[in-house]
Amino acid sequence: MLRLNSVMFYLFSFLLLLLTSSIPAFAGEEATLVPVNPWMITPFVLLLLAIAVMPFINKHWWEKNYPFVSIALGIVTILYYLIGLGNGGRMVHSGIEYLSFIILIGSLFVVAGGIHIRVRGKSTPIKNVAFLGIGALISNVLGTTGASMILIRPFLRVNRYRLRGFHVIFFIFLVSNMGGALTPIGDPPLFLGYLKGVPFFWVLANVWHIWLFASMAVILIFYIVDKISFHRYEREVKLHPDEFDEETYIYGLPNIFFLAVILVAVFIQKPLFLREALMVIAATGSYYFTKPDIHRRNDFNFHPIKEVAFLFLGIFATMVPALDWLEMNAAKIGITSAGQFYWGTGILSSVLDNAPTYLNFLSASIGLFVDAEIISQVQHLVSTHGADIATINGAHSEEIKNTFAVLTKYHGDLVATGNVPLSDIQVCYLIGNHNIYLKAISIAAVFFGAVTYIGNGPNFMVKSIAEQANAECPSFFGYFVKYSLPILIPVFILVWWIWFK
Repeated sequence: MLRLNSVMFYLFSFLLLLLTSSIPAFAGEEATLVPVNPWMITPFVLLLLAIAVMPFINKHWWEKNYPFVSIALGIVTILYYLIGLGNGGRMVHSGIEYLSFIILIGSLFVVAGGIHIRVRGKSTPIKNVAFLGIGALISNVLGTTGASMILIRPFLRVNRYRLRGFHVIFFIFLVSNMGGALTPIGDPPLFLGYLKGVPFFWVLANVWHIWLFASMAVILIFYIVDKISFHRYEREVKLHPDEFDEETYIYGLPNIFFLAVILVAVFIQKPLFLREALMVIAATGSYYFTKPDIHRRNDFNFHPIKEVAFLFLGIFATMVPALDWLEMNAAKIGITSAGQFYWGTGILSSVLDNAPTYLNFLSASIGLFVDAEIISQVQHLVSTHGADIATINGAHSEEIKNTFAVLTKYHGDLVATGNVPLSDIQVCYLIGNHNIYLKAISIAAVFFGAVTYIGNGPNFMVKSIAEQANAECPSFFGYFVKYSLPILIPVFILVWWIWFK
């Protein structure tokens, strides 16, 4: 066993080295896109199929060998970029994104493992609805990952005598994904949008009604299912009355400080890896300052983060050809309507990393609608602090004025300096003239992350933690066929029909 772990460690290190070996040379540059052979999407497809099918074919073999499968397929893709395309910089950027991802996920996992929330009373459908609703709101403050890691254990404990797979799945739907659709802190796609110029509170102000409708629809379905389950297993819960009389209490409160450090670090962009260093320091401090009794109460171990680290290492490597092909062929696909942007962003976000998918469709919408001549005139207005706005006329005068109005509203401090970044102007053009596309991309990227286990980082973590608590979680296919297809997809169709059709 020790030898096997050593082999996995060396393979993991080798793949990570391939991904990041040229960081000093490429980290400060934009990733270069070159035409890719569509057949090189095959390793990504094979990895998805392995995750979906192998637990059915030979569960024991898969649990033992999934790191080797993930790493082997990742190495194939990396060597193709390094040797076949001579584009190592593209893999370096993917490696940096992976490091940022796994360090964020891992640090939140460690810190959350040092916080033990004891909830008084037994679970009822109403209490579970309140728990999930509050968790969805908290996701916008702590992020879907932070909220998931902190709340999944108390949610499992309060339902321990009637815990079923659907409890875990609805938690993933609402807390790990859909809940975080209101702020840039909530989910990585929205954070990247914020960095590209989408105002911090724009999403909240413009999609809250869509978020509320979809969340309430899913919560209503959960209530009906949980009500049926509650009556079926109520006798079993009543056999343990004394265990539910404890007072509500939170252990490990000092870890709130470490959690705050991680959340603040998320916004640090430069210097390179300072953000990740702070997260590692916070996680290390949390681990060593947390009392062993709290870790014991949480049944804390590193198995969940190990599974996520290996699988997503392969995913981050193998998905690059798919993302590159999409970005280079977006115009040829013929996506032009808001509904097409909604479904395109959503479907790909359910199997690809939703953050780069969001950026690709945001770039596609800018390329489709933003006119260079209009942007030039807006830049002139900015340079004159709007002094010439009364003289603007012609076919595009309304679009120019709308764009400048949005810039003044959200970036007044930059307008006052007479210099606004191009990306901010482009995004403000979308907001002022075609905001339905930005709404569609934002909602779809976050919501559809709930469609599969690999749609969003916390999903696999929650599944792994729940399985350690003896919850019977569905397989990859079972998750989609039994829950996503009959529950989420109809809700998402309604969202499309009402707002984006």
